[in-house]
Amino acid sequence: MLKLRSWRRIQPQQTLMANLPSLQFSSIPLNHPPTDDIYDPPFSFTSKTLNPNQNLSTPNSLDSSKSPNIPIQSGLHFDFRYSYSETNPSVKPIGFREPPRFSPFGPGRLDRKWTGTSAPIKGSMNMETVLEERNFVLGEPLTEEEIDELVEKYRHNDCSRQINLGKGGVTHNLLDDIHNHWRRAEAVRLKCLGVPTLDMDNVCFHLEDKTGGKIIYRNINILLLFRGRNYDHKNRPVIPRMLWKPLAPIYEKLVKNVADGLTFEETKEMRNRGLNCVPLMKLSRNGVYVNVIARVREAFKTEEVIKLDCAYVGTSDCKKIGLKLRV
Repeated sequence: MLKLRSWRRIQPQQTLMANLPSLQFSSIPLNHPPTDDIYDPPFSFTSKTLNPNQNLSTPNSLDSSKSPNIPIQSGLHFDFRYSYSETNPSVKPIGFREPPRFSPFGPGRLDRKWTGTSAPIKGSMNMETVLEERNFVLGEPLTEEEIDELVEKYRHNDCSRQINLGKGGVTHNLLDDIHNHWRRAEAVRLKCLGVPTLDMDNVCFHLEDKTGGKIIYRNINILLLFRGRNYDHKNRPVIPRMLWKPLAPIYEKLVKNVADGLTFEETKEMRNRGLNCVPLMKLSRNGVYVNVIARVREAFKTEEVIKLDCAYVGTSDCKKIGLKLRV
């Protein structure tokens, strides 16, 4: 009986030994070479087998799809900046919040060097040639009937060809958006809000100078920008896109402790008077400030200190408003 029991106990061991080849077959994935990615599990099965013919043809297809030349060469006559209407090239910063070598156009994508605030043009351009090309694209001036027809078509709020111009003003990427709309529309409707509305003349100047179009309608903060009679989208200028918004440089302090021409006591007294007086007007966030400068100039005829309520306006917008009012 003991021998039979020992034979029965040995029988499962023999069956296990017989199944060893299957265990050896299951250990084949252990010899699979590890992948380069440390986050890819080495024992995961591929969901789809790759065709070797497709792998051989992939490099050729990628090489043929490279249409733009790197670096991009643009023939525009002005220096590239993030904002053209809200920055002053004559004011030099005292520091940078990021290294100037990091170009917002991407590494090696532009033939111009980024200086921290702009990408200046290489060499010099003949402005007479630029004006001749612009006049050719604009063509003959529009008649009153043609202007009325375009205004009636694009001035309404439900216009599909509208671009919102915010606190950044006339930015670099906005120029490319305008040309994209001009591909299928004769004019573009621009709705301006925020700090740029303090000086609409400056906004109109930069829009016409940087795009080559013509302002045919202006009502408070609504603009219509005409592309020109002879505009051809295939011959549009090359405008490289900014991949991210560069950090604003560091400038000198806007409000000094002691105002120019006054003593410390006189400056302190005038500040107290301004804090205790009734505000001239209340500014809202991303509002329309077209009549602010006119009202401030009118109030300065009778008052020495004026107060503006900017409780709902951001800190950066307050600085920009104060800078424009001071100028």
